[in-house]
Amino acid sequence: MKKEIGLWIDHRKAVIVIVTDDGEEIKKISSDMEKRVRFSGGTAADGLTEGARDRQLGNHLNSYYDQVVAVIRDADAIQIFGPGEAKGELEKRLEHAGLKASIFALETADKMTDHQISAKVRERFLTSNSRSEVKEIH
Repeated sequence: MKKEIGLWIDHRKAVIVIVTDDGEEIKKISSDMEKRVRFSGGTAADGLTEGARDRQLGNHLNSYYDQVVAVIRDADAIQIFGPGEAKGELEKRLEHAGLKASIFALETADKMTDHQISAKVRERFLTSNSRSEVKEIH
């Protein structure tokens, strides 16, 4: 069974739309990250340097990306879109995991509702599937 996945991602959440022959499923993963990251003990007086805060942020994001990769690992095609750096960071993670060939599209997109995300994914894969069917006929 073919499994196509589209996901909207930023540093705070990922909305994953899984499209198969059986239908469509939406999964959400939250990074539990605030808009401005604040880790406890974040003052210079506490001895936590900017480098230490950056490492905490990096570790937090790594865990978040690992959760996303676990959901999309077995996809035949992956469409990634979102507003910031997270989509490129996820692309690097997928490349490192040997899944780069599954990436169908990578594009910038603003904030979207779950319904808009789902519609965009359906549109992308329905369009690509109909094109491949036309190529097979000719």
